[in-house]
Amino acid sequence: MLKVHRFVFNPFFENTFLIWDEDSKTAAIIDPGCYDADERAFVEDFILRNSLKLDFIVLTHCHIDHIFGNSFIKQKYNPVIIANENDVYLLDIMMEAATSYNVELSASPQPDKLVTDNEEFVLGNVKGKFIFTPGHSPGGICLYFEKDKICFTGDTLFKESIGRTDLWGGDLPLLVKSIEEKLFILPEDVVIHPGHQSESTISHEKKHNPFLKDEQLI
Repeated sequence: MLKVHRFVFNPFFENTFLIWDEDSKTAAIIDPGCYDADERAFVEDFILRNSLKLDFIVLTHCHIDHIFGNSFIKQKYNPVIIANENDVYLLDIMMEAATSYNVELSASPQPDKLVTDNEEFVLGNVKGKFIFTPGHSPGGICLYFEKDKICFTGDTLFKESIGRTDLWGGDLPLLVKSIEEKLFILPEDVVIHPGHQSESTISHEKKHNPFLKDEQLI
């Protein structure tokens, strides 16, 4: 069974998710946004208290608010960093972005594994798959666990909103296409865990998301 814990981190109020297989305690951290010493301590304490083995960092995309903790997590636990190749260039650009946002950022390690659409993800005894959803960024990915009816959507799809497309490589028509053709085909009762704000469901977004209102989808 997949277990999920959400942290809200950094000045951008980003959702960092720690997920793990309840049986094996094998864990992954999705978009480690832990920014300062206190936030890093929250992650360390949770992993220790729950006896988790952190094997993966999954980057839904590589914007600054989702990678603050990459360097710390890699040094502390040496997990495999997973991303899509189309977003890798952002890891270097984000150093300049940190200056413009007046925030501190340690240089991120490069991904250890580059994943593509529909590639399987194995977390202990739990299996998921990556869904390629470009638009918010060129290499945006979501992580879907069919059996648990959970999808981590990064900044692709939010509760009653979608990711902004005025940042590096953003493309609004492509983002809408990704959502409609990749996420809205998932079962209606799938719970989405986005990169910001609260959770929702596929059904709710098909009916109530003002950016994606389409009678054919309801």
